[in-house]
Amino acid sequence: MPLFTYRAIDVQGKAVLGRVEAVNLFDLEQRLGRMGLDLVSGAPSQSQTRLVGGGTVKRQDLINFCFHLEQLASAGVPITEGLVDLRDSIDNPRFKEVVAGLIESIEGGRSLSQALADFPEVFSKVFVSLVRSGEQTGKLGEVLKGLTESIKWDDELASQTRKLMIYPAFVGSIVLVVTMFLMIYLVPQMTSFIRNMGQALPLHTRALIVVSNFMVGYWWLVIASPFAIWFGLKSAVRSSPGFAFAFDRFKIEVPVLGPILRKIILSRFAASFAMMYSSGITVLDAIRACEEIVDNRPMQNALRTVGQQIAEGKNLTLAFQEIGMFPPLVVRMLKIGENTGALDAALLNVSYFFNREVKDSIGKVQQMIEPAMTVVLGALLGWVMLSVLGPVYDTISKVKF
Repeated sequence: MPLFTYRAIDVQGKAVLGRVEAVNLFDLEQRLGRMGLDLVSGAPSQSQTRLVGGGTVKRQDLINFCFHLEQLASAGVPITEGLVDLRDSIDNPRFKEVVAGLIESIEGGRSLSQALADFPEVFSKVFVSLVRSGEQTGKLGEVLKGLTESIKWDDELASQTRKLMIYPAFVGSIVLVVTMFLMIYLVPQMTSFIRNMGQALPLHTRALIVVSNFMVGYWWLVIASPFAIWFGLKSAVRSSPGFAFAFDRFKIEVPVLGPILRKIILSRFAASFAMMYSSGITVLDAIRACEEIVDNRPMQNALRTVGQQIAEGKNLTLAFQEIGMFPPLVVRMLKIGENTGALDAALLNVSYFFNREVKDSIGKVQQMIEPAMTVVLGALLGWVMLSVLGPVYDTISKVKF
């Protein structure tokens, strides 16, 4: 179905620009009418890329979507009526377009999971698979409730991850700004006075002058280097699979931050695996789906190997144990869950344990960063003062009264 670019007017009289799939202009007008929009102009889009991107639909939108449908499904309200009510209450115009597309597909005779699969930028394969499982087992309400809790939990984990990364970056920026102020503004004024004293300068004073001269002459390079390193790493990760694999391994093995990131990945894996298993998805399909969720290449490779070994007939616990990428706690809980038949409950315990440890670890790292910043700034100021005042003191001490 072709993609049309349109300009329309909403019920408040505001102009709305967007793109939506339609058969022709008449179909486009009908679709926009169901969305509460009056078509002004429309034409086939030059780009066949959907308007909706993964970054434009927030997790909060998906949480509201799942919660709304779960409540209506539990009450026995037809899906199409629930989607119409949801569409009318959505503020995000792009997500409103997605919901309108779902309504059109379902009214055309497709199931909810089939309609969701048309928007992979918004609804992941795991999301669609879980909804399909709920439709087949008659437990759609329970699946949507589980998805609501899962997305909330994932949003909390993402918030903790951002907190873990942003705070050190913020502290590092402060240290960089203070260093540049000292080296570019304060030190040059003091070093000119020291040089005029005409005595031999100690090594630490000469080093300070060299660093100060470099920052005065190449301050732009100092400012640009963090951004250059960041974009260089992103480019290398995109262009070289080997570097991307090594970089992902480095991220989970680097001291202090690596263990925390590993726990976040394991917590996401355990919670997602438990939800899919409890929804009726087979172990192999759940493991394959988790490869996309963990978002770390060494862990994805480990899960792929585990899936292959299970497909060949190996025991679930033994496959995870032999791969060597999963800690003893995960293996032990898998064994307990496999023996008791409550694999989902055992994995949820793993997720709870790691999630709690992540919160504690992030708090400890933040407590460590503050005194570490104080030590770094203190050492920097001590170096400057020693390098500047040391020669002055030596000169004064040689003066004979």
